[in-house]
Amino acid sequence: MAKSKFLKLDSLSFQDIDENSELIPLMTPEDEEEINNEVLPETLPILSLRNTVLFPGVVIPITAGRDKSIKLINDANNGSKVIGVVSQKDENVEDPGAKDIFKTGTVARILKVLKMPDGNTTVIIQGKKRFEIQEVVTEDPYITATVKDVQEAKPAIDNKEFSAIIDSIKDLSLQIIKDSPNIPSEASFAIKNIESNSFLVNFVSSNMNLSVKEKQELLEINDLKERALATLKYMNVEVQKLELKNDIQSKVQSDMNQQQREYFLHQQMKTIQDELGGGGASSGEEIEEMRTRGKKKKWDDTVAEHFDKELSKMRRMNPQVAEYSIQRNYLDLFLDLPWNEFSKDKFDLKRAMKILDRDHYGLDDVKKRIIEYLAVLKLRNDMKSPILCLYGPPGVGKTSLGKSIAEALGREYVRMSLGGLRDEAEIRGHRKTYIGAMPGRIIQSLKKAGTSNPVFVLDEIDKLSNSNQGDPSSALLEVLDPEQNSEFHDNFLEMGYDLSKVMFIATTNSLNTIQPALLDRMEIINVTGYTIEEKVEIGKRHLLPKQLKEHGLTDKHLKVAKPQLEKVVEGYTRESGVRGLEKQIAKLVRHAAKNIAMEEDYNLKVTNEDVIEVLGVPRLERDKYENNNVAGVVTGLAWTRVGGDILFIESILSKGKGTLTITGNLGKVMKESATIAMEYIKANAEEFGIDPEVFAKYNVHIHVPEGATPKDGPSAGVTMLTSLVSLFTQRKIKKSLAMTGEITLRGKVLPVGGIKEKILAAKRARIKEILLCEDNKRDIDEIKPDYLKGLTFHYVQDMSDVVKLALTDQKVKNAKIL
Repeated sequence: MAKSKFLKLDSLSFQDIDENSELIPLMTPEDEEEINNEVLPETLPILSLRNTVLFPGVVIPITAGRDKSIKLINDANNGSKVIGVVSQKDENVEDPGAKDIFKTGTVARILKVLKMPDGNTTVIIQGKKRFEIQEVVTEDPYITATVKDVQEAKPAIDNKEFSAIIDSIKDLSLQIIKDSPNIPSEASFAIKNIESNSFLVNFVSSNMNLSVKEKQELLEINDLKERALATLKYMNVEVQKLELKNDIQSKVQSDMNQQQREYFLHQQMKTIQDELGGGGASSGEEIEEMRTRGKKKKWDDTVAEHFDKELSKMRRMNPQVAEYSIQRNYLDLFLDLPWNEFSKDKFDLKRAMKILDRDHYGLDDVKKRIIEYLAVLKLRNDMKSPILCLYGPPGVGKTSLGKSIAEALGREYVRMSLGGLRDEAEIRGHRKTYIGAMPGRIIQSLKKAGTSNPVFVLDEIDKLSNSNQGDPSSALLEVLDPEQNSEFHDNFLEMGYDLSKVMFIATTNSLNTIQPALLDRMEIINVTGYTIEEKVEIGKRHLLPKQLKEHGLTDKHLKVAKPQLEKVVEGYTRESGVRGLEKQIAKLVRHAAKNIAMEEDYNLKVTNEDVIEVLGVPRLERDKYENNNVAGVVTGLAWTRVGGDILFIESILSKGKGTLTITGNLGKVMKESATIAMEYIKANAEEFGIDPEVFAKYNVHIHVPEGATPKDGPSAGVTMLTSLVSLFTQRKIKKSLAMTGEITLRGKVLPVGGIKEKILAAKRARIKEILLCEDNKRDIDEIKPDYLKGLTFHYVQDMSDVVKLALTDQKVKNAKIL
């Protein structure tokens, strides 16, 4: 801080001083005696000080800014130069009166008055002796009061206790000057050369870092020994503080890094801001608010300990650095997560069944599994949630089923779409050391749900992909393992989070693209397509009311009967689900809405003619069964991603050298099936009544419409063999028959998959009889009898049985003679 020069005023020497410190006169006992013998005036002008106390013998500079104070100083300086100095009780009072100042003060002599460049007046005064205000005479233009002398009780010269106290004060003063970096070492010279004990006590009291109130209490002590003892107590506290501060500084000085330095400077800046009345407490208030919120959380001791540790780390950080915001986001996540907060499950099984039946028609296997889970949970109350995987074609209600399950259980519903996800950090989060780090979507979804046991739908789990950012499907292994997910580790959270109470429901259209280890962790529930009857029922109960509501209509504006819905299903949709059906119903509703808005006439009850007018001519009739008038045309059953379908195997003969041509955008496996069928027929020609020489005279061409649609798989083996036998023998295929199955070179028929979807496709195509492998009988036994109504099944083990059942003895019309 800036220092003033040596001064010589009235033969008094002054040390170098800080601009805010007292001047240090070298007072002798003779000077003190002379001051004590001075006669105190009867009345004195009273100068009030805001933030300091003047002690006898001490010289201090005072800056006067108030008009009353400046007038008082000028009048006194032009007169006797003697004034009374007292301290204000409250420094914020601008115009103090008699009640705002202390009664005890110090008589002062004005040594010099200086006019400062800023317009203020600085006066240097020296304390003389103490006085007490008896009565205030006037307060205008400044306070004038009658005063009386306050005598000081001094101990005897040979008082050893007092001498020891004075020696201790000197020693502690020298130690404080030595240990404190803020006090110049020259001050020790003044301490050593002060001969007056009374002035030593006053000088030390004046210079100590005490409040105005504490200094005033020291000034009011009449007994010098008691005042010296009180001063010594304050000095001991000051010494202890200095020792502690210096000890701490010596410990941290060696390893103070840049962040610690910034923190230290920030703390000083914060203190300065507080002193100036500025902001700076917001960071501390924020931390205290977090601590209060943390006390209300239901987390265990480990989490609480970790939170407190991270909160302490945040307290030590500079709010200006980037890490501070990361740490704050981290702690906010801790506070927002629903640690050990669970919604109460509703165990009314009948109510749960009603909700499931209300929202979804069919899907009995899924409903049965949910009710079983509820029943066990009701009995045990702490069962780990199952991890279900709903497997089926698009549009059958897998995703919307999750909402119904959540409502039935009384839990929160969370959905996370996994389609196209290719970054492992989306599951596990980023490490919080990175700028812009975030927790994974699992943790984010739980934060949004507000409970730790929601129904969590992992939508389109088969469409996960991977990249150089990692493999998300591998990250899901921990999430979907009941033995591991009680301690799910998110990279951002850096702690285990219990997912064991979360009910995970994954949805998929295909099992082939799911990682085997992940597939093994889930309970697969097959959600198959709907029959025509079920679609009509779903359209009537759910889709039509939904579309009417979305278009601002009611059932009074439009009615669609079941026959018309069935026509829409058969003629305008070819799918396992009902999305296409919903779009067609929406067209009918929009047509009605347009007519209502334009005030045009329309049929309230939709007719078949209305369906054709709005939707156009039915364009999906091609998959219906075709007649058996042509040799070599056989109906097969196929599984697709959107459910089952029928396909036609066509074969034709042309004169040539016995080459086999296969077309129809077929895959490798399907082409191999055609080759196997051809070779098996050649090997067993006599058994089928075929002349072996025919194979060398004719070329065979097998085609599977539609050519633009890729096809593959082994299940068309029996269909191709039947088509070729029909072609070479020119015999008719049994009417309304479809088949599926894989063949071997030995003529054995092997089982295939997707039986339920294939059966539904057969029913849609008006097929009456289905030919299957004997081993597929177990699949038929698992299908609801309603789906099998109107179908006859034939189970075979080898190709000779297929030919006997599929071919009639009747020749086709215009049969070729081979």
